[in-house]
Amino acid sequence: MVELADAGAVGFDAERLSRIAPFLAEAYVDNGRLPNAQLLIARDGQPVHYTRLGTMGDDGRALRDDALFRIASMTKPVTSVAFMQLVEQCKVALEEPVTKVFPEFANLHVYAGGGGSIPFAPGAPAHPMRFVDLLTHMSGFTYGLQNRNNIDAVYREHNFDFARDNLDSDGFVDKLAQLPLEFAPGQGWNYSVSTDVLGIAVERISGMRLGDYFEKHIFAPLGMTDTRFGVREGDLERLVDAYAYRPGQTPRMISAGATSKLAKPASFDSGGGGLVGTIADYHRFATMLLNGGELDGARIISPKTVRLMRTNHLPNNAGTGFGLGFAMVIDPAKTLIPSSLGEFYWGGAYSTAFFVDPVERITMVFMTQVYPSSTYPIRRQLKTLIYSALTETYA
Repeated sequence: MVELADAGAVGFDAERLSRIAPFLAEAYVDNGRLPNAQLLIARDGQPVHYTRLGTMGDDGRALRDDALFRIASMTKPVTSVAFMQLVEQCKVALEEPVTKVFPEFANLHVYAGGGGSIPFAPGAPAHPMRFVDLLTHMSGFTYGLQNRNNIDAVYREHNFDFARDNLDSDGFVDKLAQLPLEFAPGQGWNYSVSTDVLGIAVERISGMRLGDYFEKHIFAPLGMTDTRFGVREGDLERLVDAYAYRPGQTPRMISAGATSKLAKPASFDSGGGGLVGTIADYHRFATMLLNGGELDGARIISPKTVRLMRTNHLPNNAGTGFGLGFAMVIDPAKTLIPSSLGEFYWGGAYSTAFFVDPVERITMVFMTQVYPSSTYPIRRQLKTLIYSALTETYA
């Protein structure tokens, strides 16, 4: 059970915070739209609200406080922090070409047509991709799940979105290097496998498998004892079942925790989406970011590095931008949601989410397990409920 601070003492209205659990129960859990919901809100690192609703899955067991969730793309900020640690040590630089680590990418070309039964047209050579292009998703790579064009289709054929199942890290890079880019590096933004490539860069630069690097340089220092790639066999009973959305019906269970393949070693550690962990662990990671890279005496990265990461590196887009590993609010009015300038956030494909508000010193971590994440407006609703309960601001 989470020990909570007095809401009023940290600038929240306890009665308004108490609206959150009934809302989640009525709108999502009791009617089966979500199998479970776990929410942790904190200010200045002090938990001020905790909600735990629903079950572990089809077996009907009540959701555990220490439940393990597939956090999917909430892995990306962890990978980005790991890479920035190496930048701080001058082992690599943001502006350097990725060919410093990936000679396989020396002859990339931009898409010019073809795909399916028609060979890809020989497009124009791409100018050098930089490491910053990977961090900002401006690399020209894509995801098969985008399902928009012939490049996405080939990504699906190679199963790049779930590469832990069929490729090692070198094989992943080799196959990726044979495909055209959607656009020239730095010339557009497209959510992609860029962070998987970034994770492989961490491995090649550090000489360590990504999971081992995370454990030594991030998880152990932060006391994140339950987060890792895959699941220890003895912990499978703590892994929630995963579900897929079905229009007009309750979600369909697609992966039972008790029999999950996550108990078996993966071919490589997916820096873009492979971590499994608890809400308590990710709260510690978010608090470290809130504190400018430090928690309980453990310095993970410097405050200036965190500031660079949470600074927009893209042209304005409806009030939101993207930094080095997560999105951020650059114009609160244009988001049409209560927020703060400089707030940064991201989520995972199974509808998990987190945000860090460096102005109001608020963090939120939300866990559930329904794919895809775009199904419900729950992230907007949670932010609205949280900020409507705030009584004292630092702005």
